[in-house]
Amino acid sequence: MFHGNLDYHTALGLRELKNRIAKGNIPPSKLDESINIATWNIREFGKSKRRKDSLHFIAEILGQFDLIAVTELRQNLSELKEVRDILGPYWKVVFSDYTMDPGGNGERMAYIYDKRAVVFTGLAAEADPPRKKNKETGEYEALLSWWRSPFIASFSAGSFDFLLLTAHIRWGKKIEERLRALELLANWVDKKRKDAFSVDKDILVMGDFNIPKLDDPLFKAITSKGLQIPESLRGVKHGSNLAMDKRYDQIFYYPKYTKSFTNNGGVLDFHTGGIDKLYPKDTPDFKTYTYEMSDHLPLWVQLNIDIEDEKLEQIIQDKKPK
Repeated sequence: MFHGNLDYHTALGLRELKNRIAKGNIPPSKLDESINIATWNIREFGKSKRRKDSLHFIAEILGQFDLIAVTELRQNLSELKEVRDILGPYWKVVFSDYTMDPGGNGERMAYIYDKRAVVFTGLAAEADPPRKKNKETGEYEALLSWWRSPFIASFSAGSFDFLLLTAHIRWGKKIEERLRALELLANWVDKKRKDAFSVDKDILVMGDFNIPKLDDPLFKAITSKGLQIPESLRGVKHGSNLAMDKRYDQIFYYPKYTKSFTNNGGVLDFHTGGIDKLYPKDTPDFKTYTYEMSDHLPLWVQLNIDIEDEKLEQIIQDKKPK
């Protein structure tokens, strides 16, 4: 981490933040053995100028992981660059473009990763919504607009190759709007994993799905085609809002293909402990604070990436003489 020459109050805030991070008990990753990945909605990141100490705090949080899927990244990327400068030269980013009409809210999505642990392997694309042929015109027309297209990228770490898909499902005026979007996303990912030419079957689906809890129709919609959450994230205290009682952010996978999840996962709580300890000089009110940091907490899991034995066993089973 390259925090540089800090002022007194930023140093105090960082010390407090480090104490909170330590309480989260995030196990360190090991090169070629494990990686820590996270999804974090950083509220309107790039829309309006943040304080310098906030950028140091955001960088410190991102630096706890090897790869982070970021939602609500906005058009202006200048503060993302500042955060990357703090993280150091070995940190890279792959990001999507934004929709220019107001419907997309000017949002991008990004994967920020430590190239010492994770390698970007070439695929970066937005997921197009499902289309159906109009019998009258012969044109293929989208069944709905996701407003913000999910963003896909391919990575490799150790002997584990995988695809990440990150989505930010809009809240909408009615729950039915989210329900339909989640159903179609579940179908889209299911079709992708069954595609003979898919880059990889290990597909991790992450992001802000605006799902309040695990026992409602919204969660059932996104998991209707076999996606599951890792066992380490099934506990009751894995809400990603600041009160930690709403499951807006999620990490999903197909257990048939991906067997790399360890028992480590959770939410990094940078909020409990009070605003004033992070901003001791000029404490912002609560609303301002959520625009300086975020109104979401990072959700993370640890993956075992030393899966050479598993790959060999799969080859043996697939090619075993009849």
